[in-house]
Amino acid sequence: MKQQNGIYDIIVVGGGHAGVEAALAAARLGKSTALITLSIQSIARMSCNPSIGGLAKGHLVRELDVLGGEMGKAIDKTGIQFKMLNRSKGRAVWSPRAQADKRAYSNYMQQIILGSPNLDIIEGEGFCISIQSYRVTGLYLKDGSLIRGEKIILTNGTFLNGLIHIGPVQIGSGRYGELPSTGISNSLKTMGFCVKRLKTGTPSRITRRSINFSKMTPLYGDPEPEPFSFSTQLFNPKDIPCYLTHTTEQTHEIIKNALHRSPLYSGEIHGTGPRYCPSIEDKIVRFSDKPTHQIFLEPEWEGSEQWYINGFSSSLPVDIQIKALRAISGLERAEIIKPGYAIEYDYFPSYQLHHSLESKDVSGLYFAGQINGTSGYEEAAVQGFVAAVNAVRSLNEQEPIILKRSHAYIGVLIDDLITKETDEPYRMFTSLAEYRLILRSDNADHRLCEISRQIGIQSQEMTDLFFRSRDEKHDIRNYFNNETLHKDNALNIDIPASQKYSQAIKKQILSENHMPDLHQKIFQNYLFHSLDQAFIETLYEGYIHRQEIMINKMASLEDQAIPDTLNYDTIKSLSNEGREKLKRFRPETLGQASRIRGVSPSDIQILLIYMK
Repeated sequence: MKQQNGIYDIIVVGGGHAGVEAALAAARLGKSTALITLSIQSIARMSCNPSIGGLAKGHLVRELDVLGGEMGKAIDKTGIQFKMLNRSKGRAVWSPRAQADKRAYSNYMQQIILGSPNLDIIEGEGFCISIQSYRVTGLYLKDGSLIRGEKIILTNGTFLNGLIHIGPVQIGSGRYGELPSTGISNSLKTMGFCVKRLKTGTPSRITRRSINFSKMTPLYGDPEPEPFSFSTQLFNPKDIPCYLTHTTEQTHEIIKNALHRSPLYSGEIHGTGPRYCPSIEDKIVRFSDKPTHQIFLEPEWEGSEQWYINGFSSSLPVDIQIKALRAISGLERAEIIKPGYAIEYDYFPSYQLHHSLESKDVSGLYFAGQINGTSGYEEAAVQGFVAAVNAVRSLNEQEPIILKRSHAYIGVLIDDLITKETDEPYRMFTSLAEYRLILRSDNADHRLCEISRQIGIQSQEMTDLFFRSRDEKHDIRNYFNNETLHKDNALNIDIPASQKYSQAIKKQILSENHMPDLHQKIFQNYLFHSLDQAFIETLYEGYIHRQEIMINKMASLEDQAIPDTLNYDTIKSLSNEGREKLKRFRPETLGQASRIRGVSPSDIQILLIYMK
């Protein structure tokens, strides 16, 4: 499959969620691609939680699906429970989430990868980047062989000098039972890259037979579940329950008395862990006023004997993990299959990258996933996809695809990585998106159909459907604004006076409950999704308009490019901190510069005047 000169267009290093999306995107865009992985069987493995989506993460998966990624289709095929989170709140924060059959998910992705044209799988360990004149030329494997390539995308996850901690025990590992990658970090250090350490963790896994489910609350999915992918039809997934229990005061006491044996508190762990997903020992210390914490029991696959204990991430010694677990209601006879552990690994602060995810210093070298300081399958997947698309566009001498903060959660994620210092694993939240009412999970197709067509991976059938739905939405909104809902109406709605449909919607006289009747009696020739989007945009019209004003105000800064050759030392009026941060981050636009911590509004004004 190689080109005649024996050089791949693109080499992807790592077969996790970022690597899978990167390799598929590059191959589907017609480029000869090599995916380097330690083992084909480990491709797309869910090394931590057996789920896809969740708060803001579900938005990322929907956006990736529209652009041409695979994750949404994969979870729709292999999920065992689906739920829309935050239904009691506004549409802006509704987020799809699914429990996965992790074996089926990985198998699905492996079959897609193995059946993909233009894509070779090479089992081996990437060891050293080959460069010439600050441009990549290939990748040396640990066995000394050289894989030549025009572009390299690094998606090494937690494997770079990975070190597992279980109490006092330390194991060099990228994942439990898998060897770490030891060469890439040193290779990049010698090139002058900044390398730092982060820490994450995972809970114990226990046997199903040792769980007393009768003491727990079963948790089911939605009765009418929604798929992730816009292409999924006739969706009727399984609904296998998870279970809820709680820690006890005895659990907390056991852990408090053993904190001196935790590497997190003994000083053995030096990397920074995530605040939003603390270990159980960290929870008990930080939230000492809480007598209990929620614990969710989740099956790792259909019929699984191995269950995941969500909420009980720990690096305590195994004997303490067992003792603490058995103090939880329903887990009195818990049997551990795999202990919880913490893992430290190398990452590369992302201010060293362009928004295309290409290195600022080495041409043709891209970074995606946890190597950029993020956490989560979804964050990794979208980065892998974006890196591959932009690597292909660079080969084609096209401008990169840069998703703005007003375009997508993907844009928010990448912009945050590039403009903010990542000193803990980054996780996507709806609160991080200032335009979240516009960036809903339900309208990803309408927001991104133009960019999707520009990328060119999505099928023509789905592209046509996206544009049809968007056009229908505009037609229905015009109908709402111009047509009158009379007192004597076909929907049999009791209204105080005749009024425009748009007014009835804003007053909530016409509610979402009326949508099925409205579709059947007036808009039967339109997609229900088009009607739903028209209704939501009409209902929140005032709020959406405010966000559009904010976007337009920022547009002048976002479009004002900063020359890469600009010498900040010659601009004497800049604050010292602002100058130091601008030199380190090297922002591409004034909009990006304005979001860097330490760069003040006055620094931005000085830059604006200087550039003019």
